[in-house]
Amino acid sequence: MIDLGKKNLLGIGMDAVDYDGAVARVVRAAELGEPYAVSALAVHGLMTGVLDKEHRYRLNRFDLLTPDGQPVRWALNWLHRCRLPDRVYGPNLMLRVCEAAANHGLPIYLFGGTPEMLKDLSKRLVERYPSLQIAGQQASRFRKVTPDERNELVDTIRASGAKITFVGLGCPRQEIWTYELRERLSMPLLAVGAAFAFHAGQLEQAPRYLQDRGLEWAYRLTREPKRLWRRYVYLNPLYLSLLAGQAVGLYRPQSAAGQEPQEELLYG
Repeated sequence: MIDLGKKNLLGIGMDAVDYDGAVARVVRAAELGEPYAVSALAVHGLMTGVLDKEHRYRLNRFDLLTPDGQPVRWALNWLHRCRLPDRVYGPNLMLRVCEAAANHGLPIYLFGGTPEMLKDLSKRLVERYPSLQIAGQQASRFRKVTPDERNELVDTIRASGAKITFVGLGCPRQEIWTYELRERLSMPLLAVGAAFAFHAGQLEQAPRYLQDRGLEWAYRLTREPKRLWRRYVYLNPLYLSLLAGQAVGLYRPQSAAGQEPQEELLYG
């Protein structure tokens, strides 16, 4: 198990952990009933925090930020000599946490996606882990919600008996949701992005050989060019430029930096 704690990566406190280290932290918090905010960040998620002061503040208050993308793992190994053997990919982390939840009798809650997606996701998770308890699920409204709607959701998740909640709203909405509800839901909240769609069988993952080479972004770009081209054409070169700057000392970001958000965004 590897758990080297937080490392400053472009001003974001990324955790140098492997799967075993990440799962152990989540299970411990679930068993203790502690608030625990988790996200798996690839380049896009990391850069969203680098470029937005308020979001940087949110991410730097997360308890666990895992290196979802190979380029993020490589950067941790390069800048901080972490020697991480693999990334901690959000979809795989979700499965490993579900397996641990089944083994430890920790019920889970699923929030996000569509009703059809949640139906398929629940079915497949239980088929894979027969002893997994799904305490409840709720689809996203795909809009901002009212304070009353937010309070109702919090009450519903609490009353379900869940010990872990998975959040699939997409970046950065899922991280905002997790940050805003961390203290109100005394359990691990895991922002896992496209994991819902992948495990429900509604979205195809990149081939393993592309994932291992840090080229998952290129595969996704071929599938959704109109939506993703600006993200990758702009953010990937900027990421590499800032990394080089941090490596040689020309860019010295502070991982505690950021600006506290002035209001809740109430995504749901």
